[in-house]
Amino acid sequence: MVKGKVTHFEIPVDKMDRAKKFYAEAFGWNLMTTPGAAPGQEYVMAIGTKVDAKGMNTEVGAINGGIIARGKPVKNPVITIEVDDMDAAIEKIKKLGGKILMPKTSMAEMGFFGYFEDSEGNTMGLWQSSRRM
Repeated sequence: MVKGKVTHFEIPVDKMDRAKKFYAEAFGWNLMTTPGAAPGQEYVMAIGTKVDAKGMNTEVGAINGGIIARGKPVKNPVITIEVDDMDAAIEKIKKLGGKILMPKTSMAEMGFFGYFEDSEGNTMGLWQSSRRM
């Protein structure tokens, strides 16, 4: 069953150092570089809420996100939607005319992520947590 809850955001940037300074100073976000999160790209976690030891949000109704170099597939801000079963969600997206831009990809022990294009041409994210609710 697809949860459909918005769980993450990503902000693509042209100059990582400039963007990190901006978001840290403008909003007080804790920014942590995550090595190896995306092959060949620096990924910076943007944390503005309380998190657990794995960096997962613990505040009800609040989300954290990331800052990533602008490029394929992330050219514009992306919201990420959590699903229980990413494989089933991907099949449903394809059946409804969406396109998979990045297939289900493991993110350490935290879960799986991927990107898709919706029926309107928007890039969106998918997330499946490895933790069982």
